[in-house]
Amino acid sequence: MSVIEKTSTQDHLLEEAFGAPVRELYAQATGPEASAALVRALELRSFLVVAEEQVARVRDRVHAATAADRDMNELSADNLRFDAQWLEAALSGRNGYVAALGELLRVMPEPGQRPGRPVRFAQQKITAVASPAPPPPRAGAVRAHRP
Repeated sequence: MSVIEKTSTQDHLLEEAFGAPVRELYAQATGPEASAALVRALELRSFLVVAEEQVARVRDRVHAATAADRDMNELSADNLRFDAQWLEAALSGRNGYVAALGELLRVMPEPGQRPGRPVRFAQQKITAVASPAPPPPRAGAVRAHRP
């Protein structure tokens, strides 16, 4: 199933920020007038959907392993420890995507607002001149001063 079909916990923020349902946002993002912010936000959302799916998968596996009707002899501390590490990694990725998406939505320009002219970056000019290299020392030679 495509990430377009799946939901994420941050879909409401995207819909609020861009003024359309997520499915429509993906359609807009393929057009020539799509803003860079929309394209990046949807890329982050796609990664977030996958990360949240991983979190849910591990969570469900732990719940199944620790269900009240499960045989206690089937419990494995090693498996639960591995699942805890996997869950930590999945949550870390998810939290990173949520933070990046939130930051993007916070700093992006208002919809329809485009810069009047392209942003130009000033190039740095080197103004210092390097001093000449010192002459190489002569191996053990000492100049004798003649009177």
